[in-house]
Amino acid sequence: MGHSHYDLTAPDRRAWNAGKKVGTKRPLKPRQIWAIRFFLDRERRLRDRALFDLAIDSKLRGCDLVKIKIGTLVLGSEIRTRAMVVQKKTGRPVQFELMSDARSSLLGWLERRGGTVDDYAFPSRIDPKRHMSTRQYARLVDEWVVAIGLRPQEYGTHSLRRTKASIIYKTTGNLRAVQILLGHTKIENTVRYLGVDVEDALTRRGHGSLTRSGSISE
Repeated sequence: MGHSHYDLTAPDRRAWNAGKKVGTKRPLKPRQIWAIRFFLDRERRLRDRALFDLAIDSKLRGCDLVKIKIGTLVLGSEIRTRAMVVQKKTGRPVQFELMSDARSSLLGWLERRGGTVDDYAFPSRIDPKRHMSTRQYARLVDEWVVAIGLRPQEYGTHSLRRTKASIIYKTTGNLRAVQILLGHTKIENTVRYLGVDVEDALTRRGHGSLTRSGSISE
């Protein structure tokens, strides 16, 4: 929607994305993952290390990640090896595995954080009863990538969501597996999300092919 010629504030208004790079954010490479972990450990940022590890393993969108409750992550006194979250965007459940690094950092953070299974794992700094905002999460990610010498214009919260999916695809070529991990309803979305060439996706050996209906035939 445009602005009226008589709106005196219109000439001074800047687009929300002015000066920002808009588009698909790059996934992190394994060495960059470890660089960020080293930085967070060195700075003793226990919460951030747990949040980062969870973001990588869960592959969740920021809006779903910040709303995770302690009960989703723990089983008794231990961190679950698998967890499930219902995605806000699709309303569909998605399951993910928590690797040993994530379980270790989450356990350390939650022991310090305290609270009950009904509390958010990452509370707001303003109101502890509410969850961390997506804005705060995005600011943290900017700090992490800048700390290891990356450009924040090229990396963001979606980089963390894309990272493990990209690594799995490069290793296996299995689009169907990546589709399930990301909780996509259509395989075309997964192809577009990974930024891979459709022809490449079709010719990867032993991992199925795209059909006209958008599913994979094994």
